[in-house]
Amino acid sequence: MNSIFLRIYGGMLLILVTVSLLALLSIHLINDVRAEDYRERIASGTFRLMADNLKPMDDSERLRAMAAWQRLIGVPLELKALDDLNLDSSSWARLIRGQVLVKPSGNDDVRVYSLVDLSTEMVLTTEIHRITEQLGRATLFLISDELVRAPEADMPSRLQQLRREKGFGYPLILTRIHEADLDADQRRRLDELDTLMTLGPEGDSVLLYMKIPDTEWVLSLGPLYQMKEYPAQMLLIIGLLVLTLSGLLIYLLVRQLEQRLMVLEAAATHLTRGNLNARVDEAAADSVGRLAKAFNDMASHLQRLMRTQREMIGAVSHELRTPIARLRFGLEMVETADNEADLTRYLQGMDGDLSELDKLVDEILTYARLEQGAPALNMQEVDVPAMVMRVVKELEPLHQHVTLEVQDLSLGRAQRIEAEPLYLQRAITNLVSNAQRHAVSQVRITTRVTYGRCSIHVEDDGPGIKEEWRERIFTPFLRLDDSRTRASGGYGLGLSIVRRVIYWHDGRARVGRSEALGGADFSLDWPVRRS
Repeated sequence: MNSIFLRIYGGMLLILVTVSLLALLSIHLINDVRAEDYRERIASGTFRLMADNLKPMDDSERLRAMAAWQRLIGVPLELKALDDLNLDSSSWARLIRGQVLVKPSGNDDVRVYSLVDLSTEMVLTTEIHRITEQLGRATLFLISDELVRAPEADMPSRLQQLRREKGFGYPLILTRIHEADLDADQRRRLDELDTLMTLGPEGDSVLLYMKIPDTEWVLSLGPLYQMKEYPAQMLLIIGLLVLTLSGLLIYLLVRQLEQRLMVLEAAATHLTRGNLNARVDEAAADSVGRLAKAFNDMASHLQRLMRTQREMIGAVSHELRTPIARLRFGLEMVETADNEADLTRYLQGMDGDLSELDKLVDEILTYARLEQGAPALNMQEVDVPAMVMRVVKELEPLHQHVTLEVQDLSLGRAQRIEAEPLYLQRAITNLVSNAQRHAVSQVRITTRVTYGRCSIHVEDDGPGIKEEWRERIFTPFLRLDDSRTRASGGYGLGLSIVRRVIYWHDGRARVGRSEALGGADFSLDWPVRRS
């Protein structure tokens, strides 16, 4: 048991280490995705605006515009065909949808792509080392150039339209110069058409300002925050905390599992030492609870088998005494027989005792096979009414004063029932012969098929069975007082065999009171087809 849990703990530790390494790798990938998303949000609006402006131009106009933008941005701009770019299919799809791509190109550089015209498949591209103040200034100039084409009163709405259409990933705000949070020197610089850069309120961001020429509007860009990756130290601390807490939780769970399995192991030890009353708590609905239930069922089954074995040994020894004693007496009488008639009578009596012994041994062996486990059942389609008629023809001459009445109420549906023919016929024979012994004058056998189940009822007009005995009557070697005595024949195994046979057919054997005849009503009920 200890070695099992050591292997469990070792496996859990390996899983935890693996999960932690995967978590660190995942966070590294998350940092890469965050960085790419950050660069795209910063570059998207600017390059989308430039690409859209290039679309209606002819080649010469495009060259002049790109030359002017290169001086503003400080990086070379190129126009390339879409087929000349080494992009995967998902990147192509994003470009066609109008998105701006930012891809790493080595040495901390990134390459920016923005589709100009889908019909000509031309793409505006450039390589940027890092986001600079010059790129921010160029963005302000490009936006300002768009705004001056609109009336001054419409500039705020035009700005919001540009932000939605071009996908700017940072705030763009128009403010009257006298309402801006700027000092006098900053306002003076803006009046001189200079661009202004200031730190944000917390000192961790940058804002850019530019005055729209010939208006009172000030265009502000930002705040722009620097993308901060998750530090390796923080990741290591978080990983260790997660590893520790997960390990503690797993230890508590495994420890609880270990304690419950130790209880199960102790119960199994008691069982092997002969304490068949050993049981474990099966209240939980988890796998250990199901194992505990299976253990209790096994222990109960073993206890019942041992009890049955003891009862069978005692009952068999008791049942064997009478015919053996009669045989011994017969042998003694044979030795002292004076004439041929006495000798013949004694020998016939001994032959009857031997037949009785043979029948008893047969019933004991049959019951033992059915009780110890599932016998080899050769399930096949059986004509139940025809089987009942065969049993009736065999048994009818044995009790001629009893009328056997057969009723088939199945409307032909009982002619193809799945069953084991030998065992089922044995069960029907036992019920009918039992009813014959205790009937006054009539026994009725009825066959029905309802709701996918076949049933056989064997009723008699005898004294019946008291309600308190109706369940115990199926106990091996049990005989009831008065109506069910040895004088009526049998060994107390017939009904036990019936119940075990029908049990292995996934059915039920019951007894009640016959409403029609007033005596006992034994019934067999099992599925037409086994699942």
